Amino acid sequence: MKVRDIMTTEVKQCGPEANLAEAVATMWAGDCGALPVVDSDQKVIGVITDRDITIALGTRNRLASEVAVNEVISGNVFAARPDDDIHDALRIIQTQKVRRLPVIDRKGTLQGIVCLDDLAVHAEKANNQADTLSYEDVVNALKAICDRRIETVHKGVASA
Repeated sequence: MKVRDIMTTEVKQCGPEANLAEAVATMWAGDCGALPVVDSDQKVIGVITDRDITIALGTRNRLASEVAVNEVISGNVFAARPDDDIHDALRIIQTQKVRRLPVIDRKGTLQGIVCLDDLAVHAEKANNQADTLSYEDVVNALKAICDRRIETVHKGVASA
């Protein structure tokens, strides 16, 4: 199975100059928790999540309309390509501890997005086929993402 087989192609997005209020409005209207951040050439330069916005606003004494998206995004972009095997995308999700991957072409232009939710919906009971995405694959990725939170909470600090 390839990333293109399950990716969402109609992706809500924003530019780096957008403010957090605009980003939240786009997320609300699109029923999504993350937006790829694209430049004027539609190249992905980051991703902003609802969690990023919450933490940014909780740590600044500014209104959402006063904080630009480019002040919040890290600039580290983990992405997949449409022709990547879905297991390769899942490995990126697992190792980088992210729930969403923009899907980009060779030029870095946004083509879609694949989310852990998409992977869970498309997972199947393991039937020993190499190209099958199994429930176990998805659960192991989720466990890897959550692992850092569990470790931190056990140390007496509740943060994610």
